[in-house]
Amino acid sequence: MHRLKGCTPVNRALPDVRLRVPTDEDALAWHRVFDDPEVMEFHGGRSAEPSLYEELTARQRRHDAELGFCLWTVLDASGEVLGFTGAQPWPHPWGPAGEIEIGWRLGRAHWGKGYVTAAALATLERLRAADVPEVVAMVMAANTRSIAVTRRLGMELAEVFPHPGLGEPAHRYRLTL
Repeated sequence: MHRLKGCTPVNRALPDVRLRVPTDEDALAWHRVFDDPEVMEFHGGRSAEPSLYEELTARQRRHDAELGFCLWTVLDASGEVLGFTGAQPWPHPWGPAGEIEIGWRLGRAHWGKGYVTAAALATLERLRAADVPEVVAMVMAANTRSIAVTRRLGMELAEVFPHPGLGEPAHRYRLTL
């Protein structure tokens, strides 16, 4: 059983994961594992161009260098890229401006195996070590899988609001570290 201060106990063995600062090659790996309508359902519904992931991984390297945290590439025990998990300053003009958002996205083949929970718990440990006092998670109300992760992390629902781009209900979860 895994337990981190403030988190709900996880009553199963979690897989081993490794988090690394995204590399140039990870941009292509992220594009490959996220090139799935189900994965992108709550992120615009369609695949992004490889150039978006090139920019995103470059920005995450800058975040890591400047802040000590970022959206890290998640690797399984064999070194396969599963997706990303980590934290970054909220990147949009709407929502929790100035706050640190924890987030995750994995390829469909890796869902339901505990990888996100394991990686998110490791992220919380790294954020505490970096003296981040609080995180938020922005989750579409219909995204039950991500809402379940927020609960396992011990996050509390702080706000429900209409997503400005989609008009659908969205949730802001909060966790004091």
